[in-house]
Amino acid sequence: MFSKKSYLKDLIKILVASKKFDIFITIIILLNSILIGVETYTRNQIIYNIQHSILIVFIIEIFLRFYARESSKKYFQNGWNIFDIIIVSISLVPESLFEDSSFVSIIRILRVFRVIRLIKTNRELRIIIDVLNRSVKSLFYNSLFFFIFFYLFAIIGTDLFKLPKMSSSPEMSQKLKDYYEIAPNSPVSSPDPYSTLAESFFTLFRIMTEEDWSDICYNLIVASEMGIIAPSKTIIVVYHVLWIIISSFLLLNLIVGAILNNYQMVQQQSTKNKKPLEKKKSLNRA
Repeated sequence: MFSKKSYLKDLIKILVASKKFDIFITIIILLNSILIGVETYTRNQIIYNIQHSILIVFIIEIFLRFYARESSKKYFQNGWNIFDIIIVSISLVPESLFEDSSFVSIIRILRVFRVIRLIKTNRELRIIIDVLNRSVKSLFYNSLFFFIFFYLFAIIGTDLFKLPKMSSSPEMSQKLKDYYEIAPNSPVSSPDPYSTLAESFFTLFRIMTEEDWSDICYNLIVASEMGIIAPSKTIIVVYHVLWIIISSFLLLNLIVGAILNNYQMVQQQSTKNKKPLEKKKSLNRA
């Protein structure tokens, strides 16, 4: 017997699976993203009404996709569907419910995440997310390996290059005053780069990004020449150059290599999955 309900469901399935529907939703998301940026400059009733209409479109989209689902289990197993529901639900929360301005700011910030829905509409962007998801395990071990060297160099840096305190002795206090005047970006304007383990971590991170690492190195050489710290110029230079080689050229390349390897695997799998679908379509047309 012919069922109107099943016919309607089939029509909605065709609509949701169509390219035109995806293009329409992509345009709506882009418009929403642009208006979110515009709202940082100005807010008026027109923008509010358009944003409200966009929100209604997003709600309708969720209902259509849910109605066209194969099963509720499969629908909720898709992380993007959960993401859509959460983001749209947050957008439905009225700001007037909160007196505290910080909560209002949090809601506005969370609404900005609607921009991320653009990833869902693009195959290549979805592949990147899949790659990052698959790379989590390998990245964890690479990061652990990276942290071992990070921790090792931070301890060595703190032990070797920590500057003495001003109150240590009158002679040392005078040397430190002279050092602060001579050395560029010395601890007068910024903390001692290796004063504590936490500061050493931050300094090594700065060096890894190649931010003012030469100033840090030359300042320590000046401190060494003035007799403020014990390590020689050679030790200072070798330490910093070795850290740049290990962190920038070896460890980061391991992480990049793991991601690229997973990207290639996902691309190959995606291509294999795409070919049977294309064959099915061509057979259906025939």
